[in-house]
Amino acid sequence: MTRAEQFDELVLDAVERLERRWPRLAEVELAVEEVPPADTEHWSEEAVPLGRVIADRPGEPVRIVVYRRPVEARAAGRPELADLVYEVVVEQVAELLGMEPDEVDEGRDADD
Repeated sequence: MTRAEQFDELVLDAVERLERRWPRLAEVELAVEEVPPADTEHWSEEAVPLGRVIADRPGEPVRIVVYRRPVEARAAGRPELADLVYEVVVEQVAELLGMEPDEVDEGRDADD
């Protein structure tokens, strides 16, 4: 598998873990993009966002997007990458549900 395919698998694994608790996620589209678009300053507080929820598309499903290259750049190795991907997905699900990340994943440390 390529690095991109391995990353896709990590994102799918993260969502599958969360779907057990949040069945609504089955209705959410999942996407992995290489990098965020250039206009991120209008919709993110981060200099380079790691993910995004897109819910303002009339007639289309909500989409969670994870940006592969910025996430990979912040991880030192595969175990850390898997943890970071999961954290990014949890944060996006929390935004989608209007909750705090530690409410979405009760096993998550509130200080993360």
